Amino acid sequence: MTAVARDEGPLVAVSRPADGVALVLLNRPSRRNALTREFLGLLVDAFTRLRAEASNGEVRAVVVTGAGTAFCAGLDLTEVAEQGPPDVRELDVVTALTSVGVPVIGAVNGPAVTGGLEIALACDFLVAGESARFADTHARVGIVPGWGLTARLPLAVGQGWARQMSATGDYVDARTAERIGLVNSVVPDSRLLDTALRLAGSAATVDPHVLATVRTLYDAAAEEGAGAAGAGERAIWERGEAVGDQQAVASRRLAVLERGRGQLAGGTEDET
Repeated sequence: MTAVARDEGPLVAVSRPADGVALVLLNRPSRRNALTREFLGLLVDAFTRLRAEASNGEVRAVVVTGAGTAFCAGLDLTEVAEQGPPDVRELDVVTALTSVGVPVIGAVNGPAVTGGLEIALACDFLVAGESARFADTHARVGIVPGWGLTARLPLAVGQGWARQMSATGDYVDARTAERIGLVNSVVPDSRLLDTALRLAGSAATVDPHVLATVRTLYDAAAEEGAGAAGAGERAIWERGEAVGDQQAVASRRLAVLERGRGQLAGGTEDET
């Protein structure tokens, strides 16, 4: 099964490719799966429904991937410039994802940028296609992270790489991401979805009650070291101070796009 390319249908498509396995497809390829308020609401709803299905044993593992040539380009900055940032409490896609209650595997196809990187980091672990690229451009476009990036990114790659990614906004390619621990493995794009689904199928055969306990222990260990950073992000968003200059977001977006073209092979474009 190759990466999914769709231009129609729901923004969030949930399917059941194997027994006990759910596939969540971010389906806005024409905009690099950039996240609008509507899109975020649908994702939250999808993960909430999957949590209910996981609680009764129907779903035992989840794969998340993006349609087209990008995993997720983050928030739609055109909407942010016009309407301001979304309410991260009401549209908390990361908490919805981490609350599903079963292993969530990110199959990263193409760029995972800023908010898209935060969604990827919220997964239990990641598999990357060779086209995968990762960047944190929050500071470059003038937005403070709101879904726990400053907590989760250093847990994944260490303080040095996390600070470098956030300070520069530079892209990290798939092989570098594997080397620094951001992703577990890199496979040809044509094998990405099959690989992620195989891993999900394997996780789905493990005793769900024991695995839930093990995942809770991992979560507790991570929260002990990262809770303050996540709480600090949320406080900034709740005070309405997450966007430095709302009117400048659109122009900064264009600058980031131009910068990204120089860093990504093939001249791909991303929202953030």
